[in-house]
Amino acid sequence: MTSGTGRRERKKAATHQALADAALRLFLERGYDDVGVREIADAADVSTTTLQKHFPSKESLVFDRDAEIEDALIVAVRDRAPGTSVLDALRDHTLARVERGAADDGGPEFMTLVRGTPALSEYWHRMWMRHEEALTRVLAAETGAPETDPECAALAHFALETSALAIRSENPARQAEAAFAILEHGWRTSSH
Repeated sequence: MTSGTGRRERKKAATHQALADAALRLFLERGYDDVGVREIADAADVSTTTLQKHFPSKESLVFDRDAEIEDALIVAVRDRAPGTSVLDALRDHTLARVERGAADDGGPEFMTLVRGTPALSEYWHRMWMRHEEALTRVLAAETGAPETDPECAALAHFALETSALAIRSENPARQAEAAFAILEHGWRTSSH
């Protein structure tokens, strides 16, 4: 019975990955708006019903690593090096993500697709912001603050907004650095 469950889970994971891969390939080849879900299902050799069981929306086909993103954010804060502040840990994590150019998801072409497609750009933003509560909790735990601490909530919000802001920028790393500098030092009106 255990091997049946394992096989079933492996098959589901393989189908999920085949759909995400087919979608990304088609979107990169022809553009997000010019590809239909039926084409993606056909390319992965599944029905549209199966596609919809794995992905609730067309946008979610592009961003299929939501749980991994949240886990990585939490690990970045919780497992930071001794002497590293939570803000520095979040900065380092964000910069590593944007400097990599989401290489795990298709590299520069992927980023161009996301930036150039309003539906994907908006979904990207919503996806990042879904992790606000989890990040607030880990920040509170790591700083000894109450779980509902407004400063931890603000830092979580603005750190996540930085990722969303960076994706829309022509120079994501520079944008992230500028945002984290404001988080760390405040707005310096004398320099503008």
